[in-house]
Amino acid sequence: MKVNNRRRAKMSRKALAILALCVVLVLTIAVGYLGVHGTWLDSRGLYKLLPWLPTTDVENWPQSIALGLDLKGGVYVEYEATMSDELREEGNNFDYLLQNTMDIIAKRLTEKGYPEATVSKVGASGIRVEIPDVTDPAAVLDLIGSPAKLEFLDSDGNVFMDGSALQTAYATKDENSKPAISFTLTKEGADIFGDMTAKSIGKAITIQLDGNVLMSPTVQTAIYGGQVLVTGSFTEEQAQNYALQLQSGALPLDLRQDKLDTISATLGVDALGTSVKAAIIGILIVMLIMLVRYRVAGLVADWALCIYIILLFLFIAVVPGIQLTLPGIAGVILGIGMAVDANVVIFERVKEEVRAGRPTIHAVRIGFKHAMSAVVDANITTIIAAVVLLFFGTGSVQGFATTLLLGVIASMLTAILITRFLLTCVVRIWPNPALYAANAKPAADETVKEAK
Repeated sequence: MKVNNRRRAKMSRKALAILALCVVLVLTIAVGYLGVHGTWLDSRGLYKLLPWLPTTDVENWPQSIALGLDLKGGVYVEYEATMSDELREEGNNFDYLLQNTMDIIAKRLTEKGYPEATVSKVGASGIRVEIPDVTDPAAVLDLIGSPAKLEFLDSDGNVFMDGSALQTAYATKDENSKPAISFTLTKEGADIFGDMTAKSIGKAITIQLDGNVLMSPTVQTAIYGGQVLVTGSFTEEQAQNYALQLQSGALPLDLRQDKLDTISATLGVDALGTSVKAAIIGILIVMLIMLVRYRVAGLVADWALCIYIILLFLFIAVVPGIQLTLPGIAGVILGIGMAVDANVVIFERVKEEVRAGRPTIHAVRIGFKHAMSAVVDANITTIIAAVVLLFFGTGSVQGFATTLLLGVIASMLTAILITRFLLTCVVRIWPNPALYAANAKPAADETVKEAK
C-alpha cells in the first residue's frame, strides 16, 4: 500500500509539473506575441497595448520604446548659464536656479510635444538639451527660449503685472510647517504688487499661466519688498507643481548658446538595424552553446532567456523617461550575458550535487541554494556600478547604465524564480541525470581502477 501511495504521489507531482510547464509555455508564447504585435482593446475604450519587442525592421520599430538622439537623429544644443547681478546681490543659490532652469526647459519641451527630450547638466554651469526626431532646430530653440505667458490679475479681472516681474518661485513651509509657495519679485514688480495688495485686502488676486488659472489667493495684508508667501491647503506635491508653473513664466538664469548641431537619422538607423541583427545572432549562438553543453537544462536556460528578453524590453517600454541609445543596446546585450552567466553557475552547482550521489530533484534544490550567493553577489556589484554611472554619468553613459540596471534586475528575477521553477518541473518529469549532462559519481572500486 505504501508503495502504491508513493507511486500515486509521484505521478501526481509529474502531472502537475507537466501542467505547469504547459501553462508557462502558453503564457510565454502569448506575451511574446503581444510583444511583437501588440493588441487594441477599444470596444469600450479600455486601453491600447503597443508592441515592445524590437525587430530588425527599423521602419516598424515599436513606438513604446523611445529612441535616443544617436539612433533617431535630431538636434542638440548646449547653453552657458549665468546669474544676473540683481540675483547675485540678493544672495540666490546658483545651483538651485540652474536646476530650476533645467526643470522649466524640460517641462516646456514636454508640453510642446517633445517628451523624449533630455536636459542634463554639463560641467558647473552648462546645460545640454537633446531632442530626438526634430527637423527644424530653430523652432525648438524658440520653444526653449520663449517664456510662458504669466499674468497677475486684480479682483476685477484686470492684468496689473506680467511674468517679467517674477524672479524665482519655490515650494516652502509656512509658520505652521504646512506646504506653501514663495516667490520673489523684481524691484519694479515689488512696488506694483505692494500697491495692488494694499488696496485689495480681503479680495482675491488671480495668477494665471497661458490663460489658465493657477491660483486665486486672498490678500491678508499689504505685501511690499518683493517676498510673497502663498499659503493654503496645499499638499507638498501641489506646492512644488505650482512653484514650477510660476517659475515657467521666465527662466531664472540668462542662457548663452554655445553649441548647436544636428545628427543625421540615417547613421542612427543603420546602427540600430546592425546592432539588433548582431544581438539576435549572438543570442542564438549562446542558446545553441547552452543546449549542447547542458542538454535539457540548456533548453530550460534558453526558455528562461526568452522570458528574460520579453521582461527586459517590457521594462524599457513601461518605465518612464527611458530612451534606448546605442550604448543602451550594449547594456542590453551585456545584461543578456549576465543572465546566461547566472544559469551557468546554477547548472554547475547542480552537476556537482548529482556527482556527489544525490537524486536529481534534490540536487536541483541544493544546487540553487549554493549558487544563490554567487549569483546575488555578482548582480549586486553590477547594480552598484550601474547606479553610480546613472547618478554621475551624463548622456549616453546614463543610457548604458539604465538598460544595464534593468537587465540585471530582470536577470535576477529570471534566475531566482523562473529558471528554478522550470528546472524543478522538468526534473520531476525527466529525472535522468544524463539528460542534464550530469552523471552520478562512479563507485569507489571503479575510481581506484581508473587511478591505477
